[in-house]
Amino acid sequence: MAFGLARRQLRPRVPLRPGEGERDHLTSLEGLAALSLDALSSVAYGPEAIVLALVVAGSSAVSATLPITLVITALLAVLVVSYGQVIAVHPDGGGAYAVAKKDLGRRASLLAAASLVVDYVLTVAVSLAAGADALVSAFPKLAGDNLAVCLLGLAVLTLVNLRGVTESARLLMLPTLLFIVSIVGVIVVGLARPHPAAMVGTPEPLHATEALSVLVLLKAFSSGCSALTGVEAIANAVPTFRSPRVKRAQHTELMLGGLLGVMLIGLAVMIHRDSVVPRGGVTVLAQLTAGAFGTGWAYYATNVVVTVVLGLAANTSFGGLPVLMSLLARDNRLPHLFGLRAERPVYRWGVGVLAVTAGLLLIAVDADTHRLIPLFAIGVFIGFTLSQGGLVRHWRRERPPGWRRRAMINGTGAVLTTIAACVLLGTKFLAGAWIVVVTVPLMMLLFSRIERYYTAVGAELELGRIPGPPARMHSLVIVPLGQVSKVAQHALTAALAMGDEVVAVVVHHDPAKSRALIDAWDRWDPGVRLQVLDSPHRSLVQPVVDYVRVAAADGRQVAVLIPEIEPRSRRYKILQNQRGILLATVLRARTDVVVCMLPHRLDL
Repeated sequence: MAFGLARRQLRPRVPLRPGEGERDHLTSLEGLAALSLDALSSVAYGPEAIVLALVVAGSSAVSATLPITLVITALLAVLVVSYGQVIAVHPDGGGAYAVAKKDLGRRASLLAAASLVVDYVLTVAVSLAAGADALVSAFPKLAGDNLAVCLLGLAVLTLVNLRGVTESARLLMLPTLLFIVSIVGVIVVGLARPHPAAMVGTPEPLHATEALSVLVLLKAFSSGCSALTGVEAIANAVPTFRSPRVKRAQHTELMLGGLLGVMLIGLAVMIHRDSVVPRGGVTVLAQLTAGAFGTGWAYYATNVVVTVVLGLAANTSFGGLPVLMSLLARDNRLPHLFGLRAERPVYRWGVGVLAVTAGLLLIAVDADTHRLIPLFAIGVFIGFTLSQGGLVRHWRRERPPGWRRRAMINGTGAVLTTIAACVLLGTKFLAGAWIVVVTVPLMMLLFSRIERYYTAVGAELELGRIPGPPARMHSLVIVPLGQVSKVAQHALTAALAMGDEVVAVVVHHDPAKSRALIDAWDRWDPGVRLQVLDSPHRSLVQPVVDYVRVAAADGRQVAVLIPEIEPRSRRYKILQNQRGILLATVLRARTDVVVCMLPHRLDL
């Protein structure tokens, strides 16, 4: 023993598998890249949505963009604070769903879950479609290939997320940084200039068709609230962060709120100062970029970055929806396979379903962004309202120090998001929002039926109750074999360890081969009875099934042990017959006996 040194306890070091430990979870910066692109990229269409809603009252009405943006930013601040509280109260993720389930009851939680699922799928479709539109605008030769571009981008995102959310976060950090720098650069340089450096796009005649009324302002407010989609994603994906998960997720939420608020206000100030109105062939953001940088390389670089980020914004859904679906599976409202995780911390079934659903939606609308926009944001505002209302009830019930202030913040947010959701639904109902109105209740019905099934299964299995003592029964192990071989020795050795009585069963249609097998069996003499079954129709499965049924008719516990040859190399597996798998499948379907597969591994 070395003097002066404390005894060190030796422990075996077991190498971690992929996904174990903290390495494959998110830091705050990685979480910002993986889960916030949806919200951050909304500055590309949120301010423009406000302008488009206001110009119906004339070009002078665009001056209302700044005050409306300030109201939206105030709502953003309320939501960020609120979702920071959601993260603390519900560290297992789930966001609005977790809040509604705990504080508002079963129906509200089903509504929250259905709304969030719809919103996540639409986020993928809208982001990819908008990114494809921007790419086609920069490269006109791709015109007509929007759908192909969208499906290619969807395939890339799906493969990256199947590898793990950490890999996708690291992949997205550079585009996220470039996007933030580009937008902040547009704001700083643009505001530093006394007047726009350049104008792009073609002028369009603007005719006032309405007066600047409260309804127009509400429409502009609700349209601009599309910039808030994605704020909830971090609260839904808290389990994907490294420890301490709650603090990292809250820091990420604060960074998202600060960056998004600064960009929205900065762009709104530029729109207000320069009286920016829609022009043909370009977006409002492109006009602001040209006003700041001119039409040189910085203009094109910024537009390319915006294009890439709009496409990658769909990654937010890949980070949030699989976690939400895993929570639904844990609550018996989705099939339990959605709660299974791969070696890496990835819910691959959730990723796959999201990719397939978004792909089908893109195909159905031919990747047309304008057909998707009326469906967008309604689901997320339902989730906003439920989470705010749920926290109000939570604070009233728990009454911690400062609960009145917290409840007032959440109550104000609930009122504002309810107004936005109602205006969105009312103004976009005939344009396609009715699809969401139909889809959400259908999904609620689906979740409810699945939950009812699992409840019935639990009742039949008497889960949660203490069953009676197990009964001891005489057991019989049936071993289907083909011939005397090393496989037969392996199978009978295992069978003798399993039951009281063992019988080997062989099916033959040739009497000569049957006699030869019996002679070989007698010479071997394994101490197990051999039963030869005749099969004049050359069926190898049905005679065994009939024999098993007769053996199990007297009440004995019967097990069928089926040996199966497994080559080491996968390329040889197709050369083996699949009779064992076929027999096992038929026995499970037609009998109640125990069916066991015994692999006999080859060195080939």
